[in-house]
Amino acid sequence: MELFDVDDAKRKSDDSKRIKELEKLIKRYQDSYYNGEAEVSDAEFDSLWDELKTLDPENKILQKVGADSGNFPKYRHVMPMGSQEKAASPEEFMAWANRHVYDEYLVEYKLDGASLELQYEDGNLVRAVTRGDGETGDVITANALKMNGVQKTLSDNGNKVTFTGGIRGEVIMTHEVHQKHYSDKANCRNAANGLMKRKDGEGSENLCVIVYDVWSTTGAQPYSDEEEKLLWLKRLGFNTVPLYIAKSVQEVIDYRASVMELRRDLDYDIDGLVIKERLVNHEDSLRNRPDRQIAFKFSLEEAVTVVRKVEWNESGATYTPVAIFDAVDLNGTTVQRASLANPNTIKNLGLQIGSHAVVVKRGEIIPKIERVVAQEKTGALFPVEIPVKCGTCGSTLVNEGTRLYCPNKDCSKRILHQLLKWVDVADIRDLGDTLVTSLFKDGTVRSITDIYSLTEEKLSPYFLNQESLSQDKKSLGAQKVYASIQAHRDLSLSKYIAGFDIEGIGETIVEKLMAGGFPSLEAILNATEEQIAAVYGFADIMAHTLVQGLAENRAEMESLVRDGVIHIMQKTGGVLEGKSFCFTGELVSMKRADAQNLVKSKGGFVKTSVVKGLSYLVTNDTSSGSSKNKKAAELGISVINEKEFLDMIS
Repeated sequence: MELFDVDDAKRKSDDSKRIKELEKLIKRYQDSYYNGEAEVSDAEFDSLWDELKTLDPENKILQKVGADSGNFPKYRHVMPMGSQEKAASPEEFMAWANRHVYDEYLVEYKLDGASLELQYEDGNLVRAVTRGDGETGDVITANALKMNGVQKTLSDNGNKVTFTGGIRGEVIMTHEVHQKHYSDKANCRNAANGLMKRKDGEGSENLCVIVYDVWSTTGAQPYSDEEEKLLWLKRLGFNTVPLYIAKSVQEVIDYRASVMELRRDLDYDIDGLVIKERLVNHEDSLRNRPDRQIAFKFSLEEAVTVVRKVEWNESGATYTPVAIFDAVDLNGTTVQRASLANPNTIKNLGLQIGSHAVVVKRGEIIPKIERVVAQEKTGALFPVEIPVKCGTCGSTLVNEGTRLYCPNKDCSKRILHQLLKWVDVADIRDLGDTLVTSLFKDGTVRSITDIYSLTEEKLSPYFLNQESLSQDKKSLGAQKVYASIQAHRDLSLSKYIAGFDIEGIGETIVEKLMAGGFPSLEAILNATEEQIAAVYGFADIMAHTLVQGLAENRAEMESLVRDGVIHIMQKTGGVLEGKSFCFTGELVSMKRADAQNLVKSKGGFVKTSVVKGLSYLVTNDTSSGSSKNKKAAELGISVINEKEFLDMIS
């Protein structure tokens, strides 16, 4: 059997195990959801559902919903209650909308309650049926008749309506009722689900039914499209969901953002929007998972807030805008700040002070403002003021759009920041930030070169008082710092360049450049912007910043090496030369940082993600279904464990 056949068989076996695990979890969480107390959040459940859909799109469990407890008689629905297609982000919704182009999009609230079908014969309610397994549910008619919004007989302006068929809605509990009577329950949905299925019916009077769908089983339908459907239900005295008609996909996205902002003030819970076409497509609605409509859900990772001001963080030469906004909860954390990256971001977003904006925090990354919400003139808007002068040296700032910075290389703020960066990258641990700052303020150290001209005599005044100095006492602290500086004269090329504090240029970036055909200091210093931009992982903006930074620091970069102050260690002849490694998961024998340094010392390169051209992915869980393992399998990259890695370098 070929190696690739073995890998393929193993991958299929791993997928099969994961599919079975997902089936059990989804079934368990469905049962708890439909029968009282949900065990996980909607976002967690959706994540499991999406994973199963990716691994096994035709899995039968994806076509089913939960089942009721069995405490009531059963009856079949008039309208199947399957699950909807869903989108959790504007990008996912646009992908669906590209396949479903409508002249207009009818948008309704997606109610976060418990589904119920009211079945009528000749205008009289004969039974109320819960969702159950999507086709058959529990008959809870006596309880339903106690609920607000349920019509025992149908009439339109006093005239009896002889309707036979089903009317579908959602049983909800208002926030006021929940807070007053059922605050011991986790949320309104759980409380409503438990009450509606009580055998004695107690508490059902505290529930409300809001309807949104109807189908007649005899004769013609009493409406011609989705909008008329809601108007007809409203005339019969039912509570109905609000309807918004959007003319474009972007209008739907903007409306969702506005609803996200106001939903905290609604009387009941909603967890998204339902998007439909105007045409009533009954054939599509009969499917287990209708395709012509979609649930555009809200995410725990996004919220709408109001931007109150923009601060400018000064780091080295660069001024970075940071938005300060009304606090919002994202993924369980309270957020009030988000980086705006650069002036172009402010311009492209159309952001102003007072703007209503969508803030996202997806995948546990730092928050960012994704877009500004179109709004009526509800408050004053003011333009964001962009700094013009350096607050330290008074130089006119350069605004390149992608970067706002002080161009004065002699700006004291820039020099100090570079010194601190060098000490950190070169790992001169005994030369602490406080000491560096004191040496800089006194004029003793004004450049990287000055660090290596420090002697014990120059350092002693920072450790001894005047009396000790007059007695020619030796400072152990000065000796320790001096020794630490001397021990860090040998640096890799990546550390050497990263230490000069060029905006956005760290060790990993330099290593990518070296792997892209620029292995020496001379080659990097002489590279053009076009040549650097062509290297994988670079682009025009980063190439421009790097070339500009190299030009500013070229004289000192060359003199430190030429004069023997710093020795650049070349990666030649190492056992890992030409090979690249990415580490994931926990290592046993060492920390991940130590393993990465080991690779570099042996002539190899470290990558932080699985990309084309990677030699090895190192993990102690080679059979896991992690995204990195899957990506490695797709790209044909070797996956090895820690022992195999250590054997390779021993």
